Amino acid sequence: MSRSLRVAVQMDPLEYVNIDGDSTFAMMLEAQARGYELWVYPVTTLSLVEGQGKGGRVQARARRVEVRRERGNHATFGEEQVLDLGQTDVILMRQDPPFDMGYITATHMLEHVHGVGEGRSLVVNDPVAVRNAPEKLLVTHFPHLMPPTLVTWDTREILAFREKYQDIIVKPLYGNGGSGIFRIKPDDENLGALLEMHFARSREPLMIQRYEPAVRQGDKRIILVDGKAIGAINRVPATGEARSNMHVGGRAMSVELTARDREICESIGPYLRDHGLIFTGIDVIGNWLTEINVTSPTGLQELDRFDGINSAGLIWDAIERRVLA
Repeated sequence: MSRSLRVAVQMDPLEYVNIDGDSTFAMMLEAQARGYELWVYPVTTLSLVEGQGKGGRVQARARRVEVRRERGNHATFGEEQVLDLGQTDVILMRQDPPFDMGYITATHMLEHVHGVGEGRSLVVNDPVAVRNAPEKLLVTHFPHLMPPTLVTWDTREILAFREKYQDIIVKPLYGNGGSGIFRIKPDDENLGALLEMHFARSREPLMIQRYEPAVRQGDKRIILVDGKAIGAINRVPATGEARSNMHVGGRAMSVELTARDREICESIGPYLRDHGLIFTGIDVIGNWLTEINVTSPTGLQELDRFDGINSAGLIWDAIERRVLA
């Protein structure tokens, strides 16, 4: 590397992260080890203001930060300042979903500064690609890799899908962390009530998928950097739970990539790389791709513990190749 980088991290409060599991924290530790200048800010301080640059200036109320792997004392902050994000080299867009209008608006604002060069900052992941790639919809561009799937508002289509596949999974299209996901078994009489409740509270469609029994052996999270797989963890559901997300008690285990996993990664990798989706995590159950996570993927620290690698280092290597080319 020829020079240090000035890095701004857009994230939920750093004060409350789990330092042993948070992927953003791992990326910040690695950035600091490389001598980068670190700033952190919440998305709620982001502003698009009048300026001489095309479309105005993007700024945030940010604090310099020093991080350390020390429970209860993992961050030291400087005074809050108004930071011109166009004067940084890299912006990590790492606030958690939901992928709502607030999230989408932030991608529009960051688009004004995204790029490489004077007055620009490489946003990771590319805000335009993130906006165009909600996680449960991007995957539908690769139907040959997916289990049978339906995205719709139409309850009649949902009932017909259930009639055909019997055992199904019902997901909110823009949910995260396993929230709101239901397994509806063939003898379950609650589907109609569930649909009524969802559509009474939301204008968004649902995603319906065939239930894959292979989930009992785990839901594999594969981490890709610039479109190439660097490893995977297996998330095994807790007893009595259909969801494998670690937010709801899923247990992370070591796992090897199969030939099918590599086939899936090779199929989607060029799209991810060409669209600036540098750090992504995909979900694979059995032989099927179920989601492509591009907003705030997780799993780096678990992967490092199982495989003895520095996954954050591989991500920063990819970022450096773009910024310092």
